[in-house]
Amino acid sequence: MVRAGLTGQRLVALFLLGMVALNGPVLLLADQDRWVLGFPVLYVYLFGVWALLVGLMAWVCERRR
Repeated sequence: MVRAGLTGQRLVALFLLGMVALNGPVLLLADQDRWVLGFPVLYVYLFGVWALLVGLMAWVCERRR
């Protein structure tokens, strides 16, 4: 029972982290006229944040006791 509550709290924290990372003013920081490996910085930032959030959610949900 305690484990489910802790997992839920961690998922809520990841949701809030995602909301901050994908918020408009933060996205404006990455919206530059630069390129990384042939991709605009904004696309690299969006994909990186998305991949990080998915990885962290999988890690939180699949942790063993």
